[in-house]
This record gives sequence, C-alpha cells and structure tokens, in this order.
Amino acid sequence: MTYATATVTPAQESVQELTVVEISFYDHEIRAGQKLIASISFSYDDDLTQPWVVMVNGEEIHRANTWARAWRYICTHHNDGTLPVQEQETPAATTDNEIMCQIANECEKFGFELLDDGIYQHDVKLGEVGYNNGQWWFIRASEEHLGKIPCDSVFDAMLALLIDEVVSVSCEDLLDKPFEQLTADEWRMLMEYKPVLESWDLVAA
Repeated sequence: MTYATATVTPAQESVQELTVVEISFYDHEIRAGQKLIASISFSYDDDLTQPWVVMVNGEEIHRANTWARAWRYICTHHNDGTLPVQEQETPAATTDNEIMCQIANECEKFGFELLDDGIYQHDVKLGEVGYNNGQWWFIRASEEHLGKIPCDSVFDAMLALLIDEVVSVSCEDLLDKPFEQLTADEWRMLMEYKPVLESWDLVAA
C-alpha cells in the first residue's frame, strides 16, 4: 500500500512525485512513478546507531539513524541527479498475510485444519509450514527435533506432512477402522496392502 508521497523537482526537469510503498514496517520501496529507484530497510546488525539502510541495486549506499533521514537522503540525491540508477525491478517482499493465505488455501485443498499452533488432520497435529528469507519450510510433528526442513513450495510442504501422516498409520490399524471413516489415502493404502503371511510348514498327510 502507499505509505507517503513527496514532490521532487530535479534540476531542469519536470516535477516528479516520489512514492513510498510499505512492504512491511521495516521495509519500504521508493518509486518515481512506477519505477523503483531505491529501498529503505531496517538492519538488525550491530550498528544500532544507524539502523536504517538505503539500498540501490541490492547494495547499501547510505545509513541513517532515522527513517526520515534515509528518506531525505533519497529525495536530495534524486533531486540533484546523484542517486545511483536502479537497474531492474526488485520483486516486492511477500507479506505475512500473503503467506498465511497461501498456507490456508493449501490446507483447504488437502483437507487440513490450520490452527494457531500448527496444521492438523482429524485432531492430530501434523506439523508446521512457513516461509522465511525466500525459502519455504516445514516441521513434522513426529520429527520436531529435526527443526525446519527446506522445500520448494507450500504444496511440497503440505505433501510432506501428508506423506508423514499416511506412513505413520499402520495398515493393520486401518483394518479395524470403520469403512465410512477411511480417507481416500487410507483406502489407497489398504488397496496396496499385502499382508505378510507367516510361513507354514507343510506336513505330509
């Protein structure tokens, strides 16, 4: 969403409006019209005196102690033509709301239930799914000690939880389960199930 605007008059050029697009509280894109010219983000490193960083083309060009001073730096140098040229558009960061929507949509497709503490199926916790630093991950409830396991997409994460749930169910247990309570995956498991028969000693009559 649009966070703020400012009118900048470059020397010997027409008036141009700079717009700030808020990606998150700590990340903002600065645009001239539709063109990205810089970004401002909050750095979590040891430099606590100047945590606001101005970036162009993925490189740090300035630091400031407040967001307003980082913004003023961009306006000033864009005004006098000394701001480095942004070579290509940087995709907007995925917001937490967008991530949760994707997870919720996939949960609905798989028949899972998304609760505050994780993803469930039939009141059994399967695990957790999330997205950080450009990487999807999942944590299986049965293997929480392994921590976050990276994967390529939210679909792959859900599939990993589903496979773990299916494998964790014994076919012997499914044989005792009422037919109307079996899921499609459980039916498939039973159809492929081949019981191991105990060896029989043939006794000659």
